Amino acid sequence: MPASLSRAVRRRVLVVVAALLAVCGVLVWWLMPFGSPVPSGSVTFSTGVPTGVYQRYGKLLDQALAQDLPEVSITLKDSEGSQQNLARVASGEADFTIATADAVAQYQRERRPGFERLRGCARLYDDYVQLLVRKGSSVQKVQDLRGLRVGVGQDGSGVRLIADRVLAAAGLTPVRDIKAVSAGIDTMPELLERGRLDAFFWSGGLPTHAVQTLSERSEVRLLPLDSTLVDRLHDVGDSTRHYRSAVIPADAYAKAQDGQPIETLAVANLLVTTEEADAGLVEGFTRTVIRSRDRIGSQVHPAQLVDLRTAVYTDPLALHDGARRYYRSVKP
Repeated sequence: MPASLSRAVRRRVLVVVAALLAVCGVLVWWLMPFGSPVPSGSVTFSTGVPTGVYQRYGKLLDQALAQDLPEVSITLKDSEGSQQNLARVASGEADFTIATADAVAQYQRERRPGFERLRGCARLYDDYVQLLVRKGSSVQKVQDLRGLRVGVGQDGSGVRLIADRVLAAAGLTPVRDIKAVSAGIDTMPELLERGRLDAFFWSGGLPTHAVQTLSERSEVRLLPLDSTLVDRLHDVGDSTRHYRSAVIPADAYAKAQDGQPIETLAVANLLVTTEEADAGLVEGFTRTVIRSRDRIGSQVHPAQLVDLRTAVYTDPLALHDGARRYYRSVKP
């Protein structure tokens, strides 16, 4: 065979091989999945008491997650509130939860089991401290609660933590100066109506359904908590720096406020997980929290306050890598 013919054959073979390799490359490109693996598996989300905002928010978020993360099975679990929620996530009993920033700081300060594993996904909405009495009560300020029966939230709740601190800031010792009643928002309104409580504390988003319902059916009144209480709380230490002065708008519980805004204090809620949580799952979870704001907010008003611009600030918790990946993906 002439040399020129041999070279032509070799060139033709090389062209055919190159074409085959190109076809194989296209097939591999076509068949390979794009992006990160789709999150899957089962997770537990610790919420709150049945009539509180945490649980209502959790149920609606569960519906949104079912659409966005169809391969993930989510179990909602009732709880007594922030302190129990943190203990569950830190111990592995739950994978995600909501807790107030002050409860997180307290958990860290006490170096409770698993505190170093906790990570933040998003800053959500603020809880407002609400102190209610019957309308005809002589109680005008926190100091007037001395000797009275006061609902202070359940053990393990964020309400209990903040109620004890507000009482102390007002110069009262909870275990000595009041008759503390351990109860949650699911029972305190009825106890107040029946005269078995003289007052109760609640810390939650505005409006909280149980408080709203109570204010519409009974003669009750919200007590103001002035800014001096916040100043005194800030003097206690690092774990109380997360409180800020706030105002309950006049239309939050119109009848209980006589159409007037009420001074109080507020604290941020955080979406919490652990450092071991799968980054893809956390990224998807965080994405749904932000994207579902308006949908959930149409039924649970506090959710309307979830804001992409502030969600990244999860102090005192470090941000989870998966959440950071989401925020970077949507950064302008």
